[in-house]
Amino acid sequence: MSSSDPQAPLSVKSVALGVCGGIAAYKAVEVLRGLQRAGCSVRVAMTKRACEFVQPLTFRALSGSHVIVDDYAPDNPDPIAHITFSQTVDLLVVAPATANIIAKFANGVADDFLSSTYLACTAPVLIAPAMNTTMWEHPATQRNLRQLRADGVYFVEPDAGEMACGTIGPGRLSEPERIVSAALEILASAGRPKDLASERFLITVGATREEIDPVRFISNRSSGKMGFALAEAAVRRGATVTVVAGVTTVDPPAGLRVVKALSADEMLKAVASEAGKASVFIGAAAIADYRPAQRAEQKIKKSNESITLTLERTPDVLSQVAASRANGMLVVGFAAETENVLENAKAKLRSKKLDAIVANDVSREDSGFDTTTNQIAIITADNAVELPVMAKSEAADRILDVIVALRQ
Repeated sequence: MSSSDPQAPLSVKSVALGVCGGIAAYKAVEVLRGLQRAGCSVRVAMTKRACEFVQPLTFRALSGSHVIVDDYAPDNPDPIAHITFSQTVDLLVVAPATANIIAKFANGVADDFLSSTYLACTAPVLIAPAMNTTMWEHPATQRNLRQLRADGVYFVEPDAGEMACGTIGPGRLSEPERIVSAALEILASAGRPKDLASERFLITVGATREEIDPVRFISNRSSGKMGFALAEAAVRRGATVTVVAGVTTVDPPAGLRVVKALSADEMLKAVASEAGKASVFIGAAAIADYRPAQRAEQKIKKSNESITLTLERTPDVLSQVAASRANGMLVVGFAAETENVLENAKAKLRSKKLDAIVANDVSREDSGFDTTTNQIAIITADNAVELPVMAKSEAADRILDVIVALRQ
């Protein structure tokens, strides 16, 4: 069983769980129970507003420990709790995390117990946001998220769906089991050796755009989440990582060198420029297979009932990297399929002469484009392993485990 398996036994780890005020606060109970079932010792801190949704007694009964809301409360057994609480744990998880607490963390505000705990914390921090869609998409919130990512904070992205307020869109707290899975992955990776310290990764991420005219283009739904998860996991395991990024809906994690490339031609040019310095290439980008044979210089007017576009193939970046590789470079591809997933992926592995390929069914709602989870199969010349649905961060480490095995 892999060390990144969320069901694999962990030595007893201490986790601090921060709970903020929001309707999703009740789900923090399931996060607590999931961490306990995995063998973690959990202590809980709550904001005052969180107590209006779930009483501290609930968490105290389940955790067996005093729940801290206010450093200065007369029943607080520790006069410097934000120091001892934060510096004696292996991980701080904040779920749900409101826009308010995210803003405090990003700007160094420490005006309550939880925000003071964050500033004093020496352990990794995992945040699971939950808020109204408009608040989530507001430039201020997105700016704060970018700052926290640059500070090294981990995130479990919120799900899209119907909110308690009736809004439909991104912002709903991710499912507790996904938060627990991400937490266990961080705990497992903390003790993992830097087994990729000698590797230099080149990873393509996101979608490309092939212009029809100055306004319109051909593209796809790739968000870049899986590619960035791979890049982040590789950095965590010691690798030097360069990302060639097309269009993405998420920001790159900290610690990466990012080269932008919007079209297939631009991506080929950027990859060709960087490939000679790489020891591992992962083609996670969803590069458009076809582009207009001729790009209109001006916007095509809506004058006819129909128009015909003649399309031509774009350059096959993955095949060209595999064909021209040198110095023992490993080449890993992705196969986004909607039918005959394993068969099509195996054919692609052979035809492009890859070392490994990662296949997934993008027609599923819980896997593929723009989701926080993935259900993948990792295929090599000698083996094919189908994995259950898991967080993309965990799937990334499973893929890297195969790369380590191939190198050995």
